[in-house]
Amino acid sequence: MNSIQFYRKHVLAAALIVLLMMSFRTIASENIPENALANMPVKEVTVFKDGHSFVLHEGQMPTDADGNIMLDYLPRPIIGTFWSYSADSKAKLSGVVSGKRIVSIDRTALNIPELIRANIGAKVKVSEIGIDAYECTIFSIPSRSSEELQRTNPDSNPDQLPQQGNIVLFKYEGGIKAVPIERIQQITFLEEPESSLENKEFRNIMTLKLDWNKNTPAKTANVGMMYVQKGIRWIPNYRVEIDGKGQALIKLQATLINELVDIENVKAHLVIGVPKFAFQDTVDPMSLQQTVAQLSNTFQSNSRTAYSFSNAIMSQSAMPVRYVETPGNNDTIDLGPEVASSGKNEDLYVFTLDNISLKKGQRMVIPIGEYKLKYKDVYVLDLPFSPPPQVRERLNNDQMAQLAKLYNAPKAIHKIRISNTANCPLTTAPALILRDGKIIAQGMMTYTAIGSASDLELTTAIDISIQKSDEEAERVPNSISWNGDNYFRSNMAGKISIKNNLSDTIELEIKRNVLGTMDSVNKDGKIVQKGNYEGDWMDPESFPFWWSWYNWPYWWYHFNSVAEVNWNLKLSAGESIELEYKWHYFWRY
Repeated sequence: MNSIQFYRKHVLAAALIVLLMMSFRTIASENIPENALANMPVKEVTVFKDGHSFVLHEGQMPTDADGNIMLDYLPRPIIGTFWSYSADSKAKLSGVVSGKRIVSIDRTALNIPELIRANIGAKVKVSEIGIDAYECTIFSIPSRSSEELQRTNPDSNPDQLPQQGNIVLFKYEGGIKAVPIERIQQITFLEEPESSLENKEFRNIMTLKLDWNKNTPAKTANVGMMYVQKGIRWIPNYRVEIDGKGQALIKLQATLINELVDIENVKAHLVIGVPKFAFQDTVDPMSLQQTVAQLSNTFQSNSRTAYSFSNAIMSQSAMPVRYVETPGNNDTIDLGPEVASSGKNEDLYVFTLDNISLKKGQRMVIPIGEYKLKYKDVYVLDLPFSPPPQVRERLNNDQMAQLAKLYNAPKAIHKIRISNTANCPLTTAPALILRDGKIIAQGMMTYTAIGSASDLELTTAIDISIQKSDEEAERVPNSISWNGDNYFRSNMAGKISIKNNLSDTIELEIKRNVLGTMDSVNKDGKIVQKGNYEGDWMDPESFPFWWSWYNWPYWWYHFNSVAEVNWNLKLSAGESIELEYKWHYFWRY
């Protein structure tokens, strides 16, 4: 044997081996029946308000001939959060493989070609276009198997679905007749036909490979997996019943929204607080998906519910509820489970619920707890700063109208201040406020730590009369020089007149902000002079809406800042009071 013959012989042998291995892989992938796949049940979920969930699957799963477990459910976890394990003492998890596999699934035949495929070998009576009906036997439908496709096109994907032809072979006395399917007008089965057929399709399959330590694999194994994925969310809401005497009964309930996976009789942990998920927009490669799952608007980061009911810092200030997305569901859901316990896990507060069942796509409302807390009525008047006259001269009519509407009709807001003596914080959530069974208002509960207090807005206090006036008392030209320029000083004087027209004594909290430096106040007002640095009013979130209407010169920040004065006082029924203050600022034309 010369070298060329030797080379050809061994190359052909190697090619044959590779081909057989490919064929074996394809055949093996095709021979996965539907009943060989398992769905690992959810045992426990931890649900956060922003829609992320920590999901724990665990159960006794059937094994295949190799002692491994094949699952047809692949989650879409955040990268780095997927972990699997074996809880079986006889088997050790050696690895997890995910990939597309060909699965055989029985489906009901819905048309003539599918009925023909389901009844190979059956005796039938066939009517073709332009030909009298004749009796025959369905012989076959020519097709190319996955093995053949791989053999004839080895550079393609090793797993390919079989290709079905559009010709039917009918066997009769004269031979075997090939008939295009589209020519068949009618087919009559002479015996009761089969109504289902085997279909092959791609499925994403996850295989948990188990090492049985050279022992015979058991028929089942106890295994589990855990991951973090967006898809289950809880939205808290409060019912606040006040008695008018300082006692409030606060009830908390949760709306659970499940768009992830069926859960049945699981332990659910509802968390106040949201941890940081650094890679929340990156899907783990084990999912075989490149993007996160598309969920409803209640799971989108830019939705109003996502913003309003999160525990983000910027959501902790009181704000009216302008819009609430209400999940719809026509299913009747049992609200039976009760809260088993609650506790604190580091910086997260957790409510634990037992026996929660909720299918994917369902919503449920469930009571969480109730607390008796003390409150007191307070009336809050917040007067923000307005642009100085020199700025207002440059505004158009529409802008002036907006300012007049905002600043020329100040109103006090009636709030209740709730002291949180419960064993858990109050979380950011809509709150329905009632007294004697009658609705008073709906407001927004803000995050309130244990031992602290927060305000819940009721309504505008129309029975408290308020008038505010500001005027320039004096203008001092050439008051100060800087960088060769002269600046005048504008001395301002303000007055707030308040009358209590209610029948009870009220606690009144007044806050007045001005642009410039506060010089003096009466009635024991407390002055806070805010600087230009380290946040304060220069925080981008603290600029008033009209700030961008004017191009503020560089020297403004050198001379002027923001001053705040606070008054806390009691006003008896029918009593009036006048609050006076003086401030100044510098300006250059």
